Amino acid sequence: MFPSRLITRAIQRSAINFTQKCGSHVGFIGIGFMGTPMATHLMDKGNSLVVYDINKAAVERFKAKGAQEASCPAEMAEKCDRIFTMVPSDPYVIEVFGGKDGLLSKAKKGSILMDCSTVHPETSKKLFTMCSEKGIGFLDTPVAGAVPAAKAGTLTFMVGGSGELVKKVESLLLCMGKRVVHCGDIGAGAAAKICNNMMLAISMIGTSETLNLAQNLGLSAEMMTEILNISSGRTWVSEIYNPVPGILETSPSSKNYEPGFKVELLAKDLGISQSCANKTAAITPMGSLAFTIYKTMVNNGYGEKDFSAAYQFLLKKGTGGIKV
Repeated sequence: MFPSRLITRAIQRSAINFTQKCGSHVGFIGIGFMGTPMATHLMDKGNSLVVYDINKAAVERFKAKGAQEASCPAEMAEKCDRIFTMVPSDPYVIEVFGGKDGLLSKAKKGSILMDCSTVHPETSKKLFTMCSEKGIGFLDTPVAGAVPAAKAGTLTFMVGGSGELVKKVESLLLCMGKRVVHCGDIGAGAAAKICNNMMLAISMIGTSETLNLAQNLGLSAEMMTEILNISSGRTWVSEIYNPVPGILETSPSSKNYEPGFKVELLAKDLGISQSCANKTAAITPMGSLAFTIYKTMVNNGYGEKDFSAAYQFLLKKGTGGIKV
């Protein structure tokens, strides 16, 4: 038997139609590549949404759909008792929570704040302490599935924190995803996310190398992909997010590697994974190499590209067009 805290709750939407709506406004901070489809699903399920982002054009698009705008995180905290954050990195999320006009300057007791950002587990623990001191609930709620799952509403939420709080917000999470996995105490969700992203980076590099080699051996990338996807080499990358242009129309590789998931963000996540590995004495040679490759990509002008551009990078590296 699996421990109950690790059981994945997969609930059909039809079974939660009457419990999806939050009792008041729901706040969402960070409406970028991931946040936009997530916040859209919240609205589509009937939730009254308040948004904040430094990108005013993104905010205007949500206002046109009927969302309200908060002028700063503090104003959002006055209006909402359930708030999601999805921002690029640890310093941003700390500022959103604890800055001069941050959420905690105005958050009401009994509110629940949920951080979907990919951050260091220690950052999640810091946020929990900051919230607890003010009587505010906090969960780390990062997601798996990337942009395709965010758009489809099929994300998996990896949650760290109180099981009682998880139950209170589970139906709200399922407005945006299909699974909620309670990973353990505060920081466990962030830890699961970092491990997942390290595996994702390794998988992308491995798939890119394999399809590169196949073509050098005279095989087409299309045929090799078909073989991978019906054999032991099959991965989420080969099947859903193929790095070779033209194989999947929906992949960033077929759209000039427009993100998607930026190289610079994955490099940041891999840096966190290696920090955690060092702290816990975990042996992660493939993770370390992936970190080196993605750092090198950033240094060679790939930072704003989708992380599947590893395929393109490796081609150029093979011809000597990359500086290390």
